[in-house]
Amino acid sequence: MLRERGFRRFFIGYTTSLLGSSMASLALTFAVLQSGGGGAELGGVMAARILPLVLLLLAAGVVGDRLGSRRVMLAADSVRCLTQLGLALVLMGTAPPLWALLTLVACWGAAEALFTPSLGALVPAIARPETLGDANSMLGMARSGTSIAGPALAGLLTATVGPSFVLGLDSASYAASIAALLLLPRTARAARTKAPSFVGELREGWAEFTSRRWLWTSTLHGCLFNLLVWAPFLVLGPVVAQRRLGGAGAWGAVMTLYGAGAVAGGLAMLGRSPRRPVLIATAATAGWSLPSAALATGRPLAVVCAAALVAGVGSAVCGTLYDTATQRQVPPDALARVHAYDAFGAFALGPLGLAAAGPVAAALGTSAVLAFGAAWQTAAVLTVLAIPAIRAPLPPPREPDGAGTPDPGRRQPPTAAGPAVQPGAGAGGGGG
Repeated sequence: MLRERGFRRFFIGYTTSLLGSSMASLALTFAVLQSGGGGAELGGVMAARILPLVLLLLAAGVVGDRLGSRRVMLAADSVRCLTQLGLALVLMGTAPPLWALLTLVACWGAAEALFTPSLGALVPAIARPETLGDANSMLGMARSGTSIAGPALAGLLTATVGPSFVLGLDSASYAASIAALLLLPRTARAARTKAPSFVGELREGWAEFTSRRWLWTSTLHGCLFNLLVWAPFLVLGPVVAQRRLGGAGAWGAVMTLYGAGAVAGGLAMLGRSPRRPVLIATAATAGWSLPSAALATGRPLAVVCAAALVAGVGSAVCGTLYDTATQRQVPPDALARVHAYDAFGAFALGPLGLAAAGPVAAALGTSAVLAFGAAWQTAAVLTVLAIPAIRAPLPPPREPDGAGTPDPGRRQPPTAAGPAVQPGAGAGGGGG
């Protein structure tokens, strides 16, 4: 993949910005705490980033398809470069005003929302069809690798030179991403005979998203996983680690092994293009139940780490295959909107899960909440695997003009001739 010039340039710039972002999150957290803030202030700053990210995702998908992914990503990275520079300047003071932090972090989240759908739409434009899976695998490995290296590096730099310096480095990392994007060829949506309204484009994206049962089913599965499994794990895992596994160092080891597993899973996926990618991707998510189960049943640290490693492998396998299937099956001029609906589904209930995990655990017990999450994920995987559209092989990638073999897991979207018509036969079965 790195022999392809366009992908190589983007990969370097994107990885650089990922490293900066993974450093910035930790540095900003300690900046708030070191300036006298407590849990309420820190929660407010975190919410200020997440809220615009969730609220603007769907609109960002329309913008990405309308203006072209490269142009939108350039705008998003330009905003993030400036917001991080602003944060670096604000944090140079001994008592940064909370309103300034909230405003800048909200702009950061809004730009992240703008960037996310267009990223999924850009990859097919910079990778050849036969290497699309490898491209997604390498981008996934970059995310996993920087999630390990970034916090470790940020901790060292925050302790030695301060959080302001780390935020300045993050600003520079976005500048590197901007330079890489500028070197790529322009991307634009396909020409239309009549430009629909903004709401009309949202509806078109929704029609593409909901017409593929495997797509919206997988998104719903991921949404409930984040609410019931992953959010409680992230909140309650450190609590368990503090009580009986050895504290912060133990939890750091768990998350490091999760990231290492994701890197290993990405490496394992290079050069592989299974005939039933959605089936394998769904089966791989069964491993996501293991870390919660290990914590709930009182297993020692070594077992929890091993469970996290397996879950990380499953995350990379699932992410690579699912992203590649989406990019191959969805028309290019709707890809950013479809990615936006997918990302919105993933993010929408996550904050609720994070907020509810502590109170629910206080009422029912930490082990009970974690055990429920593990049982839920196991049952959900078995249920999703029973759906014919998940098990069916996907048709060859769509031709640019939209011709080709119908997707067996797809309900045809509405057309001017009338409402959507359910195919009489096919692996997808009925309804959706």
